[in-house]
Amino acid sequence: MELLIIVLKNALRHKLRTTLTIIGVAVAVMAFGLLQTVVTAWGAGVDGAGANRLITRQAVSFIFPLPYAYKDRIRAVNGVQGVTWFNWFGGVYKDKSQFFARIACDPETLFDVYPDYVVGSDVKQAFTSQRNSCLIGEQLAGRFNLKVGDIMQLEGDIYPGTWQFVIAGIYKPRDKNVDASQMFFHWTYLDERLRKDDPTRAGNIGWFSVSAKSIDDMPNLAARIDALFANSPAETKSESERAFQQGFLQASGVIVTAIHIMSFVIIGIIMLVLCNTMIMSARERTREYAVLKTLGFRSEHLVLFISGEAMIISILGAALGVPILIMMVSVFEQAMPKGFFPVFYVAPATYALAIGAALMVGVIAAIFPIHRALRTRIVDGLRFAG
Repeated sequence: MELLIIVLKNALRHKLRTTLTIIGVAVAVMAFGLLQTVVTAWGAGVDGAGANRLITRQAVSFIFPLPYAYKDRIRAVNGVQGVTWFNWFGGVYKDKSQFFARIACDPETLFDVYPDYVVGSDVKQAFTSQRNSCLIGEQLAGRFNLKVGDIMQLEGDIYPGTWQFVIAGIYKPRDKNVDASQMFFHWTYLDERLRKDDPTRAGNIGWFSVSAKSIDDMPNLAARIDALFANSPAETKSESERAFQQGFLQASGVIVTAIHIMSFVIIGIIMLVLCNTMIMSARERTREYAVLKTLGFRSEHLVLFISGEAMIISILGAALGVPILIMMVSVFEQAMPKGFFPVFYVAPATYALAIGAALMVGVIAAIFPIHRALRTRIVDGLRFAG
């Protein structure tokens, strides 16, 4: 206990220097955690991808449609558990700055393939039975203060005109990384209107989502589905939902990598700062360490004094940095454009990385001062003038 008291007094001997170093560690923990949170939010779609789901899209490009008639042939493929389909709608709600996903879907099969969207049986019934109804996520409902029964009016861009939908229900995300800011409505409602206004675009969907009976069979299942439509006017490309989501991130892969590198550079910088603090402290106490050796203190005692001081600074810095991180993530979430990151939260792994990095900095910062203190002879230490 006496040794720990000595360590604590050493750490607080220069209060201003110690306080500034602790603040530096705290700021580094906050910055590291915030950048890692941005990376987590960027890849939330990949993390939320279903392990047993395939996406079947047009082979040339995602922007080209597929015939609606493909659904029955895909459903009949050996290994398919369920099939649903989607169509990106676009449109404008209130104004162009209010972005969120607006997607036409098949209510009958949506929840079979996507149990990620949690609703009660009454909501399923209401959404399925009313042709002009829509289903929205709880985050979207909170953002616009929407409730069941309200009317959502969209101005179409990809599909021109004014579109009105009645909110039939609000879904909750099953997991934290599931997007709760989306809007789903009936594909048949879209298709019926296209048959009247633009028949050439009717009868098409954007992509199919296929749930597989076996995860191990997914590569072969994708090949079997694509083989069905080989050499047809609309060939398909089937891939895991994770691979499909990653395709959208490839264009921004350099940015994500840069953010990763920057976050670790910040840790490196604060490590240099803490190393400098510990070297200064050890240099000032050279004569003290020589006296301690003379009094019979062993090498392990000096290791405890130096490493303990570094660890106290690191631990206090991490303890201060984590609450600041939580506050800054909340501020950034409120300040950033709505819908830019549908999922924005500090993942448990980010907490572990940030705290672990702070502790690692404490350990590394103590290595050189310990080495110097142990190598210095008692005579040289007593002669040291500072």
